Amino acid sequence: MGYVYIFGTILFTVYGQLMLKWRIEKYGSLPQDMLDKVVFLFRLLLDPLILSGFLSAFVASIFWMAAMTKFNISYAYPFMSLSFVLVFLLSVLLFGEPVTSQKVIGLGLIVAGIIVTSQSI
Repeated sequence: MGYVYIFGTILFTVYGQLMLKWRIEKYGSLPQDMLDKVVFLFRLLLDPLILSGFLSAFVASIFWMAAMTKFNISYAYPFMSLSFVLVFLLSVLLFGEPVTSQKVIGLGLIVAGIIVTSQSI
């Protein structure tokens, strides 16, 4: 059951990041003027889908607390790196972000690190 908690943490973290990116992209760039920045950010905070991203982060925290009851943090935390991999893959698919050899190599190193760390239980 502990791995379900880790997976839940990753899933809700990834959802939150992608939702924030998607919705913020819809609003455009941060304005230059300070008052306009405040209004812009306040408008973002009132967006229901952005709020769902924040709620998702909160739910991810609850899953993480449950995971901490099952695993040592030194074992469980490296799995959180899988969120980097999922965000990368989904950002390519959903937002058309570029794939570069450096990103692929970096993600490969992350996955290799997770594999090595997961052998330590």
